[in-house]
Amino acid sequence: MKTLVITGGNKGIGASIAQAFYAAGYHVVIGARQDNGFAAKLPFRAKFVRTDVRREKDHVNLAQEALSWAGQVDVYVNCAGFSRWRPLSAIDEKFWNEMLDTNLKGTLWGCKAAAKVLRKGGCIINISSLAGKRGGVNNSAYCASKFGVTGLTQALAKELGPKGIRVNAVCPVYVETAGLMKALKEKSSPAKGKNTAAYLKKFAQEQSALQRLPSGQDVANACLFLASDAAASVTGQSLNVDCGVLPQ
Repeated sequence: MKTLVITGGNKGIGASIAQAFYAAGYHVVIGARQDNGFAAKLPFRAKFVRTDVRREKDHVNLAQEALSWAGQVDVYVNCAGFSRWRPLSAIDEKFWNEMLDTNLKGTLWGCKAAAKVLRKGGCIINISSLAGKRGGVNNSAYCASKFGVTGLTQALAKELGPKGIRVNAVCPVYVETAGLMKALKEKSSPAKGKNTAAYLKKFAQEQSALQRLPSGQDVANACLFLASDAAASVTGQSLNVDCGVLPQ
């Protein structure tokens, strides 16, 4: 039986991914800073490990806990991260470090820990963003972190490919999660802190080819594909899950 390790896997998009892999028969090991009880709701084949992705040692511990508990690691998903908008004039070192340490450095440490425990045929999936492919107003710090994830994904695909490890990223556009809705309530966000639901509806109608936005399940389905044998020749890619917002 295969094993998934996922950071940030107990809420938002991460919870959707964890649930999908669990339903597909995987053992699921969830790393996050707070235990909200989600792992306990997936009986028998799920485990929570307290993890701060900004710390390399926490990723090492997460990977080793998975090995000890399940005997192997087949897929490592770096999902922990957050989104916030802030104009350049308001970015300070604390904000910058928090964004880069979580979204980019946390992904790097996850890839490093995964590379040590994955067997040939294993894969790493980094949850990036459409903001990792195009810039946006008041979004320079977040975009920098996600552009970094794109570069990291491409470089490590080349580096780890000879070991039989594939590395890909998934780039969602807006997915309606509690974290996104909180971020959109800030005045510097594209919604300008106003009616966030109305903003997302208008965005979908005007920007999306399908006139809708993806769900967490849509992102999870992309991850299941990238982890499957059907994607055995796919590596170094950053796959948009955006309903056609940015056709490429």
